[in-house]
Amino acid sequence: MIRFLHTRIRVKDIEASIAFYQKLGYTEGVRKASPQGNQLAFLELPGNDVFLELCHSPDYTATCPEDLMHTCLGVPDIIAYCDQVEKAGIEIWPSAWREKFLNDEKKMAFVTDPDGYEVEILERR
Repeated sequence: MIRFLHTRIRVKDIEASIAFYQKLGYTEGVRKASPQGNQLAFLELPGNDVFLELCHSPDYTATCPEDLMHTCLGVPDIIAYCDQVEKAGIEIWPSAWREKFLNDEKKMAFVTDPDGYEVEILERR
């Protein structure tokens, strides 16, 4: 069976990116240098088999054009999760998400990481 293992994103500051994703619930797994000299950090979510690989290279400028790509997290209670994330200092958008969730059947929100990558948050009971 073929399995999807990880997604790599390039980051400007690996420490800032790790701290951001830890606020979303990720834990840092393996950290190592690649044969090309890049710093790599593999982040994981408890109970998941797929990793998020952060890659930093001092001679590479990472830029993420708006809406190029995003990752997505499924959470059982989006209001509780977004409250937790917001208390950790991360801005949730749309800005009126609490009011929007009162009437929307499909509850979805977004956050943006330090490099401009979007993370979609979906309620999945």
